[in-house]
Amino acid sequence: MSQLDMSRYEKKIIIRNIREDDIDKIIALGKTCFPKMDPWKKEQLKSHLDIFPEGQFCVELEGEIIGSCSSLIINFDEYDDQHTWDEITDEGYITNHDSEGYNLYGIEIAVDPEYRRMKVGRRLYEARKDLARQLNLKSIIIGGRIPNYNKHASEMTPRQYVEEVMRHSIYDPVLTFQVMNGFTLKRVNKNYLDDDMASMKYATLMEWNNVDYQPTTKRQFKTSFPVRICAIQYMMKSIDSFEEFAKQCEYYADVGASYHSDFVVFPEIFTTQLLSFIEEKSPSKAIRRLTEFTEDYISLFTELAIKYNVNIIGGSHFVEEEGKIFNIAYLFRRDGTIEKQYKLHITPNERKFWGIQGGDKVEVFDTDCGKIAIQICYDIQFPELSRIATEKGANIIFAPFCTDERQGYLRVRYCAQARAIENQVYTMIAGTVGNLTQVENMDIQYAQSGIFTPSDFEFPRDGIVGECNPNIETVVVGDVDLEILRRIRKNGSVTQWKDRRKDLFEIKYDC
Repeated sequence: MSQLDMSRYEKKIIIRNIREDDIDKIIALGKTCFPKMDPWKKEQLKSHLDIFPEGQFCVELEGEIIGSCSSLIINFDEYDDQHTWDEITDEGYITNHDSEGYNLYGIEIAVDPEYRRMKVGRRLYEARKDLARQLNLKSIIIGGRIPNYNKHASEMTPRQYVEEVMRHSIYDPVLTFQVMNGFTLKRVNKNYLDDDMASMKYATLMEWNNVDYQPTTKRQFKTSFPVRICAIQYMMKSIDSFEEFAKQCEYYADVGASYHSDFVVFPEIFTTQLLSFIEEKSPSKAIRRLTEFTEDYISLFTELAIKYNVNIIGGSHFVEEEGKIFNIAYLFRRDGTIEKQYKLHITPNERKFWGIQGGDKVEVFDTDCGKIAIQICYDIQFPELSRIATEKGANIIFAPFCTDERQGYLRVRYCAQARAIENQVYTMIAGTVGNLTQVENMDIQYAQSGIFTPSDFEFPRDGIVGECNPNIETVVVGDVDLEILRRIRKNGSVTQWKDRRKDLFEIKYDC
């Protein structure tokens, strides 16, 4: 008898993090599991993956997704005892996820009915527990449905029903399962989930305590979380070499570092200063010559970020990729890593003189000072982009810009201040000044760089942390406090971010 091929009988079951190409399958799974409830929206699941990808799990069997669960981290003490699902999840988008929180909050678990005897749900719960241990979280909290309560609602209160289930006198597919997985009852919440009619909108608040949790001194209540920003109002003047450009850039990196800045921010396309020694009259050809300095530019700013221990927003630079020219802003982290944001909206002048192409994705970057976004000049004038960036978790939006006269500058400034108020985030603008008389389309500059806040009592009266004097070579340095930002989003005089009417409007983002 030949040796038996065991692989013919194997079935591979995998527990892994959800990926973007799983989204349609997760939505279909939700419709199967909860046919009378609203399914996930694509935008919500994309938000989960953007904000907290490690907290989203699925179970895969032979290439098919048969179970999934979603979660976020919160500091549970900051929420009302009788909170709703919408409040705890920011209406399913988890933009309130707090990486410094103490509790993992489970917001949904779904198991395909055809596979409910394979301990799929238990596997997902164990994945959550492993994550809580790995991240050293105090507990896992869930708002659990009680889907069989509707059968007993005429004869007992929700509390009585829950007590009977916990005595094993009544079986509830969700609550019984949670008790068997080590969760204990904290309370019963009413009006928890509007479309959960089987539970009569009630939910049990359950908790699993992580016995391996170790309190650490660095995780404590924050009275403040200051981030220092240095905006460079950069002088565009004729130079003779890249080395001269590099010396000027290093001077400003040194200035920012001397003030213990967390971010040093250069203006948009300030590298066009290099055109002052490139002998090419045609604007489109000159820009292609400028792209030849891309590697030198990246190498310079990577070295400066490491040498001066400061995160640098390297303004923006024209880069050639596959025959096309893009306007790209780079983030040079002080740990030596690099990210980039393409300019999305191209101005008529950029098209006319240089043939610049637009990018197609709103990026949000993790830094040692939280999540940030970069919106290059014209992009800050489109409110949807800042809304998307804030939904992805950005607390600071940097807007390097380059404008030739005051009207253009004011468009950038007013829009940056509007974005700060609309989204309850910090914004800042850094622009070029001076003249490049021999460089076509870059001959004059106008700027007044500044750092802006939302408008509320906790911030400066005019919503301005600091600003440069207009049209001179200088810097502005100022502190923004992320802890104050977090508090005013919850309890400010007005709460624009929390009060968005998602029942009336939403932004659909395809990338």
